[in-house]
Amino acid sequence: MLAEHKLKLLQDLVRTSTKEELVWMNGFLAGVLMNCHDQSTLAPTSAAAASAPATAAAPVATPVESKPTVSKITIAYGTETGNSKKLATDLAAKAKKSGIQAKVVSLDQYRLNDLAKEEYFFTIISTQGEGEPPATAKKFYDHIHQNGFKLPQMKYGVLALGDTSYPLFCKAGEDVDEQLQRLGGQRVVNLIKCDTDYQGDADGWFSQVLHSLTTTTSSNGTASVGAVVTAKKPTGKKVYNGSIITNVNLNDRGSNKATHHIEIVADDLEYQPGDSIGIVPENAPAIVDSIIALTRIDGKKTVTFRNETHTVIELLKKKVNIAYLPERVVKQYAAIVKQDIPETKISLLDLLKIYPVNNAAQFEEVIGILEPITPRLYSISSSPNAHSGEVHITVARDNFKMNGEVKHGLASNYLADLAVEGPLEFYVHKNNQFRLPAEDKDVIMIGPGTGIAPFRSFIAERDATGASGRNWLFFGDQHFTTDFLYQTEIQNWIQTGVLTKVNVAFSRDQKSKIYVQHKMLENAKAFYEWLQNGAYVYICGAKEPMSVDVEYTMLQIIERFGGKTSAQAVEYLNQLKEEGRFLKDVY
Repeated sequence: MLAEHKLKLLQDLVRTSTKEELVWMNGFLAGVLMNCHDQSTLAPTSAAAASAPATAAAPVATPVESKPTVSKITIAYGTETGNSKKLATDLAAKAKKSGIQAKVVSLDQYRLNDLAKEEYFFTIISTQGEGEPPATAKKFYDHIHQNGFKLPQMKYGVLALGDTSYPLFCKAGEDVDEQLQRLGGQRVVNLIKCDTDYQGDADGWFSQVLHSLTTTTSSNGTASVGAVVTAKKPTGKKVYNGSIITNVNLNDRGSNKATHHIEIVADDLEYQPGDSIGIVPENAPAIVDSIIALTRIDGKKTVTFRNETHTVIELLKKKVNIAYLPERVVKQYAAIVKQDIPETKISLLDLLKIYPVNNAAQFEEVIGILEPITPRLYSISSSPNAHSGEVHITVARDNFKMNGEVKHGLASNYLADLAVEGPLEFYVHKNNQFRLPAEDKDVIMIGPGTGIAPFRSFIAERDATGASGRNWLFFGDQHFTTDFLYQTEIQNWIQTGVLTKVNVAFSRDQKSKIYVQHKMLENAKAFYEWLQNGAYVYICGAKEPMSVDVEYTMLQIIERFGGKTSAQAVEYLNQLKEEGRFLKDVY
């Protein structure tokens, strides 16, 4: 169908284009077809015709005319970090340009009773932890799975966001897609699963959505459907083979905590301030030895797990989660050992002690139901410009008591015990929703405890690049003498003028506990002045109660020093969020 010189141009363009560029071109061509009213432009009659060899005799397509047949759609998003919200807003903007009214709503604000009334419903949802929906989407997720209603008039599509490093990649999105179909909904675009580098695949899905909302009618009155873009299988992330060059406890003697500063060197490192690294921790050898002794299995025996062959000891140490089994795994374990076991999260070792297997053969069956170890993410605390070839993380060792027994956090203890010059594999997890602003903009950073990590990266980067914007840091922990993380560096940054202001809160150095939000209130007038001058505000650390308390304190400051009502203060803060001037990385 193409002249030889045109075909050669097309082949050269495809061969030299990146995946993202090809996805963009697909969306561009879909848009051209949707909006084309030139009778000389032809639409492909099928996906097969579109992909047929150039030398084959392709059927002649009938001239078409495309126009939106849908007046309004709903775009509902479930997000933890803000990525789904951004994509929902982007899709709404594209829909409106095509003449389609789009309502955008967070799933935690969505009225569940409206679901049965929806005709066109598109969902963008991320997956958290062990295949779970984000907290903002939990009510919606439970509603569609637990209530026996039908959605016969709904036409829907789902875009799933996830991380290929996790074993249950995009599971929440898959579940929502399948359940809406079970309830009688008609899927009008295929589910697409996006990795952390999601923009290219998301743009392709947008094109499919807009195409599905446009009727293409041929001259004989029959509908003509264009080629469908299929989601490409994620290729995975670049794994770095690093080496530990520093592993020190930042807390002084007498502290209740152990916070490790770990420096890793690796070749061809690429990351930005605000990113994290993902690490798959290994299980403690002592626990693995106890499981082998308890089950009487030969640790050197080879077994197959997820189509890979490993020795039992290697599998238990490096591949499978034995720390805290999710309820779905405990349920399968109960079926194997034929015991009535309460639905609870429990370690494999404790499960074996309370409800033992009969023999080694039965334990092999148990191995088959175990799930891979999920990666843990740690905020990067170094700067690519200040610490070339290195990546640093700040890790709080997690020790706690359960039923009188001391337990250890799997990942934090694994990392804290790593020896200098020892190897460590990791990957970079991009966080485009937590980036530094332009170099002349002011920055307010609020990060108690290990929440200081990305702000050490921010400050070092702004120092190394000579950024002219002012920097204000709020830091807090338990005691000044033992828990002031990166104290020397912070003092040096004050002396050299990189840090304009620093306020610290040590909660247990006096009778009444003082936290970062109290220091914000002490400096409320200046805080509001910085906001008015265009400052960007960042929060990192515990989601609850810290980030909730800090956000509430910001509303108090805005209301008091901005002379606003409570409602106006909320509107002001929401505007900061919309402008990308209020960003959170909380956990």
